[in-house]
Amino acid sequence: MMSTSYKPSRYVSRSRLKVSFEFFPPKSEEMEATLWESIERLAPLAPTFVSVTYGAGGSTRERTHATVQRIIAETQLKPAAHLTCVAATRGEVDDVIRGYWAAGVRHIVALRGDPVGGIGTPYASHPGGYDGSPELVAGIRAIGDFEVSVSAYPEKHPESGSIDTDIEMLKRKVDAGATRAITQFFFDNEVYLRYLDRARAAGITIPIVPGIVPVQNFKQTAGFAARAGASIPDWLARRFEGLEGDPATRKLIAAAVAAEQVFDLVDRGVTEFHFYTMNRADLVYAVCHLLGLRPEGETARAAA
Repeated sequence: MMSTSYKPSRYVSRSRLKVSFEFFPPKSEEMEATLWESIERLAPLAPTFVSVTYGAGGSTRERTHATVQRIIAETQLKPAAHLTCVAATRGEVDDVIRGYWAAGVRHIVALRGDPVGGIGTPYASHPGGYDGSPELVAGIRAIGDFEVSVSAYPEKHPESGSIDTDIEMLKRKVDAGATRAITQFFFDNEVYLRYLDRARAAGITIPIVPGIVPVQNFKQTAGFAARAGASIPDWLARRFEGLEGDPATRKLIAAAVAAEQVFDLVDRGVTEFHFYTMNRADLVYAVCHLLGLRPEGETARAAA
C-alpha cells in the first residue's frame, strides 16, 4: 500500500521535477475544443514535452499530424508525435517521419501498434513494412536526429511470454537508438519499481518514465487495463465503490489516488512523470499542483 502522509519536506525542487502529457487527436469540433482547453490549461506548467497519439488509419493519422502542427504553430510546447508501423510499408512510414522533421518535430514516440484485427488477434508485420518497434526505432534514427521514446510494460506486454522476454524487447529498442521509455499505466508502485530494477540489471540505462493515469471513469479505466494487461488492485476498486452516480466525489477520489501514487514515487526518488490526460486537464493539473508545480509566471512572481 502506498504512503498517504503529505509533508512539505516531500516537495521536490521545481527544477528537478519533470512532467509530460499525452493527448489524442480529436474526432469532432466539440472534442477539438476540449483538447485545446486542456492544452491551454496545462501548457503553463512547462512540460518537457506533450505527446499526441497515432492511429494506423488515414483519417486518424491526418488528425494526429494536424494536432501536432497546431501545437507547433500556436504554442511553445515541444510535441512528441506517436508513430506506428502497422498497415504501412517502410516507404510510407519513412515519408511520415520526413514529414514530421519538415514540420519541426524532433521527438517521436515509436510504437509497433495494435494488430490490424484488434487487441488479442495475432500481429503480422505489413509486407514491405517494419517488422516491429526495434526496426522502427532504427529507421527513425537513420532519417533524422530525433529523440525517440518507446513503450515499457511493468506487468509485461499482453503478447509477451514472460517479463524477461519483455525486457529483452525493451533492450532491443534501446540498442536500436531509443532514448527514453514511457511505461504503460499501473497502480501498484511496487510493480514499477521491480520492473525498473530488472531493466537496470539487464543493462538498460535510459530513463524509464512512469506513466500515470488519473482515473476519470473507473469502469472505463478497468476496461483499458484489462486490454493492456495492467492489474487493478482491490484497494483501488474499493475507493470507487458506490460512486457510479456521483461524478463530483469520483473526481475528488481520483485526484487523491493519483496524488498518493506520485508522492510515493517521489519518496522513492522518481522525479519524472508522464500523464495520460485523456484530453482533460482538471485532474492532471490538480496532481501537478500538489507536486509543487506552478505556472511559470506565478513561479517567477513568487521568487521576486
